[in-house]
Amino acid sequence: MTAVLAIGLVVLASLAIGVYGVRAARSTPDFLIASRQVGPGYNAMAIAGEYLSAASILGLAGLLLKNGLGTLWYAVGFTAGYVAVAALVAGPMRRSGAYTVPDFAEYRLGTSRIRKLCGCIVLVIMLLYLVPQFKGAGVVFQLVSGTPYWVGVVLAGLVVSASIAAGGMRSATYVQAFHYVLKLTFIAVPAVYLIVQAGTDTRTEALHPEPGTVFEQTTVVEFTVDTTFVVHEPTTVRDGQGQPHRLEPGSHTVAGDEQRVFPAGAAVPHPQGLPDLGGEQWSTPLLDIDGGHPLVGTWSTLMALTLGCMGLPHVVMRFHTSPTARTARRVAVGVIALLGVFYLFPAVYGLLGRVLTPQLVLTEATDTVAVALPAQAVPGSPGVVLTALVAAGAFGAFLSTSSGLLLALAGGLSHDLFSGSVPRLRLAVVVGALLAVLLALPTARLDINVLVGWAFAVAASTFCPLLVLGIWWRRLTVVGASAGLVVGAVTATGAVSTALVLDPSPGWAAMLLAQPAAWTVPLAFATMILGSLVGRAPDWSEHAVLRLHTPRHPGPESG
Repeated sequence: MTAVLAIGLVVLASLAIGVYGVRAARSTPDFLIASRQVGPGYNAMAIAGEYLSAASILGLAGLLLKNGLGTLWYAVGFTAGYVAVAALVAGPMRRSGAYTVPDFAEYRLGTSRIRKLCGCIVLVIMLLYLVPQFKGAGVVFQLVSGTPYWVGVVLAGLVVSASIAAGGMRSATYVQAFHYVLKLTFIAVPAVYLIVQAGTDTRTEALHPEPGTVFEQTTVVEFTVDTTFVVHEPTTVRDGQGQPHRLEPGSHTVAGDEQRVFPAGAAVPHPQGLPDLGGEQWSTPLLDIDGGHPLVGTWSTLMALTLGCMGLPHVVMRFHTSPTARTARRVAVGVIALLGVFYLFPAVYGLLGRVLTPQLVLTEATDTVAVALPAQAVPGSPGVVLTALVAAGAFGAFLSTSSGLLLALAGGLSHDLFSGSVPRLRLAVVVGALLAVLLALPTARLDINVLVGWAFAVAASTFCPLLVLGIWWRRLTVVGASAGLVVGAVTATGAVSTALVLDPSPGWAAMLLAQPAAWTVPLAFATMILGSLVGRAPDWSEHAVLRLHTPRHPGPESG
């Protein structure tokens, strides 16, 4: 009940702050980019608050618990993306005067024909990114309140759509800046407390994982789906009726909706296909989620996250809220510092969760480790309070990230695909939220980071080549850009969806389908370059590129 109250207070505060921005959302520039009047401090906190999503809080801790230390590369990739943004994109994009990525494409290539193609890709990326946010909201609210999963999903959709439809970008900025402070406080304070209270033995085991992790106490494991797991030594467990079952070494299957009670000291089994908690594969400092090729898999994931950040429409839109290009670069550098501080803490939950809540791996509930861990580690009232703080911080993450995503989605629906009056933008916000909620309802069993990684892979394979070549290469043509966008979108979405549907055996095929950026990004770049070389660059291109790189030029966009 305490956690539900904390989430309720966060929701009410978010709505109140969002309503405050209503008075400044009277035109399309007001609604989409806050009339370019957001200061660097507020903007940096707002971008960090928007960027630190369900993948950063729940997904990263959950993947670390399930797949091992190599998943910390996700934090590196998420942060490194803003280094690339600051170096290559932030200043020139601000000087372009565009509101959105499709706006930039039309400005740079001198034609409106490419706008609708870019607008469709915006919708794909934003929906892929929105769905895991609402999924995370449903998971957390279900865990702390006992309500069905769909209640949290619908609640998040209602709150975010109401706030953004009312106040647009200025509302989103205030809400997201507030949420960054909220998330950092509510994730960091419990993490530090848990480290202190865990004790020397638990901290040592967390930092020096060894094979044979055991249940610290008698543990009830509730299986929600049919699960096959492996045990390495004879173990006697009890079912929900208290009847004993002896598990011999080997594979065993438990049906969904059943319980098994493991005694204290019993070795923790691991689901078939996943590494032993604390085993050699779990401890390797590389990503080996799909088996067999950890170095290439790590490189491909880092490429998707780093380059995908440059192509995320809601990230690009944010820099147009800055008064000048110089301010936009300062904002990007500030975001790097804010992200670096935050990413110190999700790892705490994953490492301690391996020791204190290993049953979450068996029940395929690793995304809940950050919320479930405090009560397990600190029984009684302190654990309840810590759980409430983490749950409120996590729910704030869903709301702040969803705000920016929904605004970019609305821009794609209304501003880029149709005429973008403020009433239509508000209607697009509601329609976009409804689509995301409907898509989030059947995804309860998918890992949050899988969906977020999919969005990054599509962004890295489409808008990253468009922006880099459009800003730094004057020969880019409409034909080359269009061909590269189509090839990148089709290959990235096709690869990940094929991996999800077919679930191929571990090996090269599984890795290249699940982590496709290593080949889809170079293919998209090559397609844009070759497609442009066979044609003639627009007459406008040399002037457009010059404007993007000129520190000062006449007009309100001076940087």
